[in-house]
Amino acid sequence: MLRLSRELIETNERMAEDATQNPETEIAEMRAARQSTLRATAPGMEDHLYKIHAVLDHGFVRVVDYMGDDAAITQAARVSYGKGTKSVSNDEGLIRYLMRHSHSTPFEMCEIKLHVKLPVFVARQWIRHRTANVNEYSARYSILDREFYIPSPGDLAAQSTVNSQGRGEALAGEEAARVLEFLKTDSMLCYDHYEQMISQDGQMGLARELARMNLPANVYTQWYWKTDLHNLFHFLRLRADAHAQYEIRVYAEEICKLVADWVPFAYRAFKDYRLGGATLSASALDCIRRMLAGEVVTQEASGMSKGEWREFEGLIR
Repeated sequence: MLRLSRELIETNERMAEDATQNPETEIAEMRAARQSTLRATAPGMEDHLYKIHAVLDHGFVRVVDYMGDDAAITQAARVSYGKGTKSVSNDEGLIRYLMRHSHSTPFEMCEIKLHVKLPVFVARQWIRHRTANVNEYSARYSILDREFYIPSPGDLAAQSTVNSQGRGEALAGEEAARVLEFLKTDSMLCYDHYEQMISQDGQMGLARELARMNLPANVYTQWYWKTDLHNLFHFLRLRADAHAQYEIRVYAEEICKLVADWVPFAYRAFKDYRLGGATLSASALDCIRRMLAGEVVTQEASGMSKGEWREFEGLIR
């Protein structure tokens, strides 16, 4: 009986390992299992369910589940505002009104759950958006794969001289090759030592929760990330911006494509008012009024700091 139980455990472990190593098989099975439902569905999102959308060299984003659509947003708004929405003639118009006037709760009626594979240093940026439910792959009891993010040569750049958080000129030639070699060699060496520490060949291996401290920040992790549409838009506004770090921006851009198919009205409003729009301070708005009146306005006369003025000029030019 004990032997049979052990064989069953080993079989289950192999099946779990196969599912991890062969996500295409798992995804095909999930997509083949059709379910009937009375709840609202979004055709565009149904097409994306479970599919892997590749990001970076080993990463991906895939939709595990979602709730709501554009109609869920307008339904919630009309319950809340009642007669106040009668002047809005259609759903898209109402959604644009809600976005324009920063009404957040109707957008919270929609939720999405994503399975994301990403480098640890990207995950540490991502997790700063705390308005989400997260469950990450645990290296305390599981062994991380030998997968590391190695930038392409064109994505290697020197430190910016004007922005302490940004990149400057791209590295080239021997310098770029030297940096890439460091990244590859150090990553593999750290993983070699990680494997040796957890190995139980001839001895009791080091606890996985301790051995993981030796892995570099470019090793890949995975998590399930669930959030509502309002907070997702906030994430995308910051991380899909041109000034965001490239490695997290490409994830945000991929998610933007999914959201555009899920809630097209809401995404168009978000793209217009948030992603492609700008918020002006009282000083900046005053400067625009003066400029429209024909006045030549300088930074010294604007009431703005040099940094504010530089950003203001970037918006209007």
